[in-house]
Amino acid sequence: MSDAKSTVSPGSAARRSRSGALLEENTRHLAHPNVAAFLKAIAQAEGGGYDFRYGALKGRVNDRWRFTDMSTHPGAGIDGKTTAAGMYQITRPTWEHHGAKLGLKDFSPRAQDLIAVEILRSLGIVDAIKKGRIAEVMPKAARIWAALPKGPGQPNHYPPQRYLGFDRFLAAYRAAGGQGA
Repeated sequence: MSDAKSTVSPGSAARRSRSGALLEENTRHLAHPNVAAFLKAIAQAEGGGYDFRYGALKGRVNDRWRFTDMSTHPGAGIDGKTTAAGMYQITRPTWEHHGAKLGLKDFSPRAQDLIAVEILRSLGIVDAIKKGRIAEVMPKAARIWAALPKGPGQPNHYPPQRYLGFDRFLAAYRAAGGQGA
């Protein structure tokens, strides 16, 4: 038997426990059909793919703004500054912050999905999404995702950024299996 003390501090053990609990909670949220549909609608609005850096275009062959190394966030896109990447156009600082909270180390599709759910959870809108109250959550979600409208008949928060109108967002949400409005 060794007399050596553990090198794990109580604080780091508590952080791991908290990140594990958040990861489990977000995994449960992700399994809800309305949450999954909401994420698919965000992805449609943002024009992302799991392997997209800012500037990638769907359908473009040999797109240099796509990436294959998902072991980390891919960094800046076409303009050399914007780090929005992946299915939900998650920036590097957002990935670092929310990924650390969840104990995630990569930028895999699963990590991107869980970080997007964590953003929704941190905005306090997951339960309303589960209940199908989509118009109600749009003002908060639109502050994070520039391509989302603030609600029915409203633009986005970031003109002149292109955005998906509410009716089209709602149609994408419903096409992905979402219920409610």
